[in-house]
Amino acid sequence: MLKLGVNIDHVATLRQARYRGQPGGEPDPVTAALLCEAAGAHGITAHLREDRRHIIDNDVHRLRRAIRTRLNLEMANVPEMVEIALDVHPEIVCLVPERRDEISTEGGLDAAGAILALTETCLRLNNAGIEVSLFIGPEPRQVEAAAQIGAQFIELHTGNFAEHFEQTAERNREIERLVAAATLANQFGLRVNAGHGLNVRNVPLLHVVPHMVELNIGHTLVSRAIQTGLAAAVREMLDVMKGYIG
Repeated sequence: MLKLGVNIDHVATLRQARYRGQPGGEPDPVTAALLCEAAGAHGITAHLREDRRHIIDNDVHRLRRAIRTRLNLEMANVPEMVEIALDVHPEIVCLVPERRDEISTEGGLDAAGAILALTETCLRLNNAGIEVSLFIGPEPRQVEAAAQIGAQFIELHTGNFAEHFEQTAERNREIERLVAAATLANQFGLRVNAGHGLNVRNVPLLHVVPHMVELNIGHTLVSRAIQTGLAAAVREMLDVMKGYIG
């Protein structure tokens, strides 16, 4: 069964628009996470950025205490975040690229260009019992680097696929790249997640990508929740994921 990890960052984005710098506020990302779990989500994803633009430290600690599924902490490979991860102890850490001027994470991590640094972080987290995923583009050299680094997962960046969804030829090329990357990852013993720009229209086309374990999806669920409610948005996404064989 293909699992759904719900990224709650943009619940915090909405809160921070009004309550940045204050100890509380609404909507509460932890409450949202619990609603997602109750609706059937298999895990919760939160990205603690260096600039704390949405998720903040207190959110991560509260999530760790509150949720009953699996916490996936997205973060940059910097010493501050590694220490926070070791303290919070999520089930999995997903290492992502991070730029201050981006709206959301754009593009995949250059794992092939940072093998030594990523290997050190991966080893520290693994020794603490935390699995590691690398958020990478569907490129063979990046998949090979992830295996060399010792990661347990890769998360394939689906942004180009989502961006070219309306252009059939370009979309199909991106699907082919995702299929090839997932196949190669499986050969290396890596487990495969995917995410970025996914919604109920484009997810069914990803059913051809083999070996996927989980989709991490956030923005569309928060957007749909404005119209349908969060629980309904999660159930709607789970419905379109049914039938994945892998």
